Amino acid sequence: MEERRVSLITGGTSGIGRECALTLAKEGFDIAINTLTDAEQFADLKKEIESFGVKCFFTKGDVSVFEDAEKMIKETIEEFGKIDVLVNNAGITKDNLLMRMKKEDFEAVINVNLIGTFNMTKNVVPYMMKKRYGRIINMASVVGIAGNAGQANYSASKAGIIGFTKSLAKELGSRNILVNAVAPGYIRTAMTDVLPDKVKEEVKAQIPLNRMGETKDVANLVKFLASEDSSYITGQVIHIDGGMLM
Repeated sequence: MEERRVSLITGGTSGIGRECALTLAKEGFDIAINTLTDAEQFADLKKEIESFGVKCFFTKGDVSVFEDAEKMIKETIEEFGKIDVLVNNAGITKDNLLMRMKKEDFEAVINVNLIGTFNMTKNVVPYMMKKRYGRIINMASVVGIAGNAGQANYSASKAGIIGFTKSLAKELGSRNILVNAVAPGYIRTAMTDVLPDKVKEEVKAQIPLNRMGETKDVANLVKFLASEDSSYITGQVIHIDGGMLM
């Protein structure tokens, strides 16, 4: 029987991260999910993931705290014996124009989105190097490429992730560790559902496909990058935005 792959997904209890967890579970991956709160409240998600015949494990911690990241990687490896795929998905927004943005709001977004990606990756890479195998998939954004008014902190964090991805791909390629970034545009999540209808229409007008994306669209790309079908792809930033940025 072929050994199952293991994927650790940060921020995997909601939105894009949750969809990635379910999609990879359907592909036969054992799933570890980082949470900020106790796992008991995610019993339904665990049951749904395990309905695909795989294992689901929750590890509690804050990605922006290095020691927490170290602990979560260690706990996942103790549970499954390895981590084949790390999906750095955890992220927050604290939008405001720079003139009104508080220093702590800038720092909070950088700490979770960018430093959190560093913390998790730094702690998983030694294990992947030892096995000479790994997939690291970082969640960037189109605003990390094009910028967006009111999102200087978020854009900076995602642009940082893009630079981090490319540098790491060059460092780790010889060890058969692929590092890629996914850059979603406007995806329908709880975060975008609260936008006024007028704003949603303005957004759609910028998108050649004339619709917002679904979490499934992003998860399918993550599934491809986690699979053997992507074995000659590294250091890439793949837009998934309906053609918004070309």
